[in-house]
Amino acid sequence: MKVIPNPLRRALLCALSVSCLALTIGANARAEEVNAETLVDRLQIQDLITRYYNNFGRENAENFADFYADDAELILGERRFKGRDGIMEAYGRAPGQAPRPPPPPRYSFIVAVDNPLIVVHGETATAQLVYTEYVIEKQGDPVKVITQGKEYSTFAKVDGHWRYKTRQIRGGTELPEGWKE
Repeated sequence: MKVIPNPLRRALLCALSVSCLALTIGANARAEEVNAETLVDRLQIQDLITRYYNNFGRENAENFADFYADDAELILGERRFKGRDGIMEAYGRAPGQAPRPPPPPRYSFIVAVDNPLIVVHGETATAQLVYTEYVIEKQGDPVKVITQGKEYSTFAKVDGHWRYKTRQIRGGTELPEGWKE
């Protein structure tokens, strides 16, 4: 008998619980087909998103381009960055690019991700979510909200791992042109 490691066991139990919950949703609710594979895919995508957002403000951040497929596109408002070099440029880390000045010292900088809606379509997926940036300038200061917006993303499975295919950051409530869950 094969023993399943505790973290994987917890993930599978969570997936099973979510499956049961999804089966109780009314017939009128719009939802993807829910099965063990799509639940694991959704958890993997949510983990990718969480690790990406936890990368902000870190002293030794992972390379942001590693979260993207090689031919991915990052859209920040009207600016578009394509491919790994373009994404590195968006974060001020492209080869030959002058380094950006460091941000002002802060006691705390946190980006929170809320309301992720992840829909898996086999080897591709979509996600929309809300992000909020919080800062505390110095210990004892109140928390300030710096910005809030929405992310609309598509994902592709690359060599068995989920990666951003497109990541679009927007303000407001309008969906991006042509957006489909």
